[in-house]
Amino acid sequence: MNNLQRFYPEAKFGGFTDIDGTVAFFTRVNSLLDSSFVALDVGCGRGTYNEDPVSLRRNLRILKGKVARVIGIDVDPSAQANSFLDEFHLIQADCWPVESNSIDLIVCDNVLEHILDPNQLFSEIRRVLKDGGYLCIRTPNRWSYVTIAATLIPNKYHSRVLSVVQSGRKEEDVFPTVYKCNSIRKLKNIMTKSGMDCAVYGYEAEPSYCAFSKIAYFVGVMHQRFAPGFIKPVIFAFGKIKKDIT
Repeated sequence: MNNLQRFYPEAKFGGFTDIDGTVAFFTRVNSLLDSSFVALDVGCGRGTYNEDPVSLRRNLRILKGKVARVIGIDVDPSAQANSFLDEFHLIQADCWPVESNSIDLIVCDNVLEHILDPNQLFSEIRRVLKDGGYLCIRTPNRWSYVTIAATLIPNKYHSRVLSVVQSGRKEEDVFPTVYKCNSIRKLKNIMTKSGMDCAVYGYEAEPSYCAFSKIAYFVGVMHQRFAPGFIKPVIFAFGKIKKDIT
């Protein structure tokens, strides 16, 4: 029996826990979808979630077919291989290759931690989102034990370390991290200033980063169960652009 099933026995039935972060995040994303929507996947990547053996989690992550169109943008040209997009555009400048006021929902999954200028990012988010449009963010918390440990390790060694603590993580999917807007307070402030009604909160799934050791995993489980929200390893943020009634 592995650590996941030892501490979260429900994972024996379906392959995921009751606190699975991806299931929790994308369940809420899916609840916001409408068949008429144009969705934008910021930092869409190569679509490696297709390799997820848990079908429920994999299907939640896939938006194509649930909305009218899924547009993906990324700084990495290899992201054009993502088969779950209707169209792909390469980010080559601060201004995204996306029409203004054209997007109903944006997913920004594990992207914010790589952004040097969050104000520019949110300026683009506000430009492309329609009034009443949704923004869904998942990002590491700057004040969690995972992120603090990561900041002590130079970026050039991150891929080597992640290959140990996250089985199957490929070097080409590891990018430098800067954590410029990765606290609940900062993220809530910038979303509010961008004209959004928002909910921003800490979340902690099972401690996958501690899977290399039974003792470390146990400590991670205790942290997951008892740590206060502001130091939870992950931040979930959901926002909606307030409609202009003038």
